[in-house]
Amino acid sequence: MRYKTLLFDLDGTLTDPYEGITRCVAYALSCQGIEVADRRHLAGFIGPPLKASFRERYGMSDAEAEQAVADYRVRFGDVGLYENTLYDGIVELLTQLRASGRQLFVATSKPWFYARQIVAHFGLDDYFGKVYGSELDGKRTEKSVLIAHILREESLRPDETLMIGDRRFDVQGARHNGVPAAAVSYGYGSSQELAEAAPDHVFDSPAGIASYLLANAAAGMSRQQYGGVLR
Repeated sequence: MRYKTLLFDLDGTLTDPYEGITRCVAYALSCQGIEVADRRHLAGFIGPPLKASFRERYGMSDAEAEQAVADYRVRFGDVGLYENTLYDGIVELLTQLRASGRQLFVATSKPWFYARQIVAHFGLDDYFGKVYGSELDGKRTEKSVLIAHILREESLRPDETLMIGDRRFDVQGARHNGVPAAAVSYGYGSSQELAEAAPDHVFDSPAGIASYLLANAAAGMSRQQYGGVLR
């Protein structure tokens, strides 16, 4: 088994948070007098750290972006985190991966305080050893820092770990730590973004993740059983 540990991004990988995130971003922007006619333009907020997105997309100062994040959390902590759906096949995927003996962790830039509530809301707690995320003060929002933290905390070998996410930040954060990365095309990263990030693997569905990893595990078992010759 090449990948003994799997790190899963949350938004755009395990769940589709479009309604909750875009509604909360629109609310935060409205608090600063910015009205958004079409929430589809806010889909780019799914994945990257919020504060950076407010700065980059709306030219906010640090202070303005911090206030926007605070306003976002007012709505998100109340209703936004539940305006979310599991992608089809996720429960089946996690069940199969745990049955194969792998360790699973959530690795999200979202604050762990919210991420753990979302994972619990969908009844996924038992699949994951722990849900890792950023702190509410912004610490560990960068994926490279978060993954380094998880590797240290769990004493993981980078070459036996696979990061699975839907944005370039997941791929780049993994690569920074010597961790292989897989991208999912059903999330919020564009095909161009993912192609430029050049992940080690690309999966079109949760079933595709399971198919590759379980076949990979079976191949590894066969090599061990037959002295390195796959039959």
